[in-house]
Amino acid sequence: MNNQTLLSTAYFPSIEYFAFLMQGDVWLESCEHYQKQSYRNRTRILTSNGVHVLSIPVIHDVTKPFIRDARIEYKTSWQRNHWRAIESAYGNSPYFLYYLDALKPFFEQPFTYLFDYNLKIMETLLKLMRVRTEIHLTEDFEPTAVNDLREAIHPRKTKAEDYPFKTQIPYYQVFEDKFGFTPNLSVLDLLFNTGPEASTYLTQLHNLFINC
Repeated sequence: MNNQTLLSTAYFPSIEYFAFLMQGDVWLESCEHYQKQSYRNRTRILTSNGVHVLSIPVIHDVTKPFIRDARIEYKTSWQRNHWRAIESAYGNSPYFLYYLDALKPFFEQPFTYLFDYNLKIMETLLKLMRVRTEIHLTEDFEPTAVNDLREAIHPRKTKAEDYPFKTQIPYYQVFEDKFGFTPNLSVLDLLFNTGPEASTYLTQLHNLFINC
């Protein structure tokens, strides 16, 4: 891996996560054990009631499967519920309709494995933002890495000083008049609110980090 960035898989990843994808190529850890209560199966959006967490149910397995083998559960209508929440939060955003057709199928088509689902989402988001990043999958578990962000980007780290990117540049948000600027949401928030400028914003954020 040399000095490349190592990330865990993530569901509609956060803005700080996506900023690391602007460096050209990254590695995704595909041989770790699945971890509960992480961004591997959840994301944060901003609704009229504040920050809302969307979580994918994963089939419980007492053997603690590798992340590539973690299966999505469909006992509840979570896809429909997630889409309704996203539509309610961003239906009035400047670019929701622009990206609607590319993203809605992820809430209609079932996927068996969480890792495959997340990877397809990430590839689609990169394509929508016209970002050419090579995503490599680890072939064995990587115990350490020079730029290891597998646990650095985590729901428990909610304070600004915990973020890999300690500062985020404000951008327009649908509910900013109610809550002020809310940093480090799902990249969906950035995409629906800034559209084609999302990749420029992420590049600025990445440059801000590496120049700190």
